[in-house]
Amino acid sequence: MTKTAIDHIEEAHHSSLVDDDGNTVSIESLPPPKSEEVKALEASVGQPLPEELRELLAFCSGMNGVLERIDFVGMDEEFGIEEIFPNSLAFAHDGFGNYWVLDLTPETTEVAPVFFACHDAPVILYQSPNLATFFEELFKMYTPPHKSLVDNVHEDKLFDVWGKNPGVIDHADAVHSSDSVIRSFAQELAENFVIIDLRNVEPGMGFSWGRFGARTEVRRYGYERIFAYAKTPRTGFWAKILGP
Repeated sequence: MTKTAIDHIEEAHHSSLVDDDGNTVSIESLPPPKSEEVKALEASVGQPLPEELRELLAFCSGMNGVLERIDFVGMDEEFGIEEIFPNSLAFAHDGFGNYWVLDLTPETTEVAPVFFACHDAPVILYQSPNLATFFEELFKMYTPPHKSLVDNVHEDKLFDVWGKNPGVIDHADAVHSSDSVIRSFAQELAENFVIIDLRNVEPGMGFSWGRFGARTEVRRYGYERIFAYAKTPRTGFWAKILGP
């Protein structure tokens, strides 16, 4: 039988967890939120909460002892990249301003995928298809030999997205794609945009949402996990001085 997020957490409570320096790791599951807190959470994210998350909230509201912080009800107000995740729930923090988030859409009624949103380097990376897989991999960080997809994604080890920029589809190729969704998206975009398709990818794949610094413009095609970005051209005085 497939294990749930709660199964992985309960197993961790009864396991001897250690970090990669051999130090003992103790975890604490926080009390579940009140029903009015769950309703407020659902209202704030703007989408129905997945059933997997509802079941987890009946068990706990978060956890101490792993990562910097895991909090399903009190963290989301700190996070916001609406052009990438119009409806999201940030639930885990690494202590350096980076978050793991659930990408919520009208289709995520049962489970929602987890993404890692990093600001240094500014990348968005796919982490897991659901919370159960996230917690399975998280606790591997504290179990020898400490091989974990959570750690690999956090360190951008698998695809080195910032350095290599993998999976980019040029606009010219996208407008002639055999995929009608890619093609339709490209037709809405200017020629300087490139597209990244994250609908069916391995953990660690993603895109550089800050490729051009503050001048990076990011788009998403509705609730599809297809993204595009481009360098916003300068206009007016600065275009004359510095170029486009």
